[in-house]
Amino acid sequence: MKYISDLQSIISINSYTKNPSGVNSVSQIMTQWLTPLGFTDNCYQRETIGNHHLYTTPKSLGAKILLLGHNDTVFPPQSFEGFSQDDEWVYGAGVCDMKGGNIVALEALRNIHKAFGHIENIDFLLVSDEETGSGDSKSLTASIAKDYDYCFVFEAAGNDLEVVTARKGIGTFNITIEGKASHAGVRYSEGINANLEGAYKLIEITKLTNLELGTTVNVGKIEGGIGANTISPKCELLLELRYTSSSEKERLLSSLNKIVETSFVEGITSILSGEIQRDVMEHTALQDEFITKIEEIIGEKLLTEKRGGVSDANLVASAGTPTLDGFGPFGDGDHTIKERALKSSFESRITLMTKILTHHQTNKKL
Repeated sequence: MKYISDLQSIISINSYTKNPSGVNSVSQIMTQWLTPLGFTDNCYQRETIGNHHLYTTPKSLGAKILLLGHNDTVFPPQSFEGFSQDDEWVYGAGVCDMKGGNIVALEALRNIHKAFGHIENIDFLLVSDEETGSGDSKSLTASIAKDYDYCFVFEAAGNDLEVVTARKGIGTFNITIEGKASHAGVRYSEGINANLEGAYKLIEITKLTNLELGTTVNVGKIEGGIGANTISPKCELLLELRYTSSSEKERLLSSLNKIVETSFVEGITSILSGEIQRDVMEHTALQDEFITKIEEIIGEKLLTEKRGGVSDANLVASAGTPTLDGFGPFGDGDHTIKERALKSSFESRITLMTKILTHHQTNKKL
């Protein structure tokens, strides 16, 4: 299990998204491991975040596969660092989200290279800002996605080693409300209360939630006002929306615009800003065909699940490329100081990916 020591070497490096030197150090190690397998490193250099890397192999006729991961993690330096293990588990920032998944992909590629002496038609994209929403890398990921016939994403597996067929879309928006300040005791009627408008808008926005459809809308932060004796001249609402279908996205965006354009308090003006960070990853017929092919290759049923959280799988799936996520190890406690990954799940996942990629290299298709 040499890969456990490899995992330790990259877990021991802090790669918080806003620590570009740490992220780049992890990237350098991944490059050192992938280059002997015949991969060419295409580096997309950045200044304020770590570099993105697309590792490519020679191309020939046949299906093109993209493996997708990220090198960044969520904990700043000196907050949750180091690596440990016991008989069953490994512990540390990124062991399941998702340096552990990157190691699964790497080890499967090592097995393929050992068996065939070379690798063709498989590329590996590792970005550096997934944990903060892929604000910089998402255009890169979306632009290359169409070049591939299939995509495997190495976020953590489900409890029973399920792979992920669907993820919610997510958007973050800010509403800035402008009113007019006045003395609350002396000139109350001269004021235009932005906080009151914000309260009306919060209620209307919350009504957009539809739990039966998996749609949630949350105003997570409100700021406004000057003091108890002043009519509030300004209020801001920060909100997140998550949805499970394109039709729900359209409903939410249309309704949100109407709420912003409506003034519940006379004299108010409101401005909406923000964007959809990652569009929905919907279960599709092409994906069902993808799953069927994998099941034929491995000779057993592939367990699947849908998740509310998002990943870069959303970006590739939105580009129309058949995509499955959750090919990393099983773990829990991700984004907490108790993050861990199950050792036995590494073996299962490496074996699974080795079977799939062996079939691909032999037959030039899935």
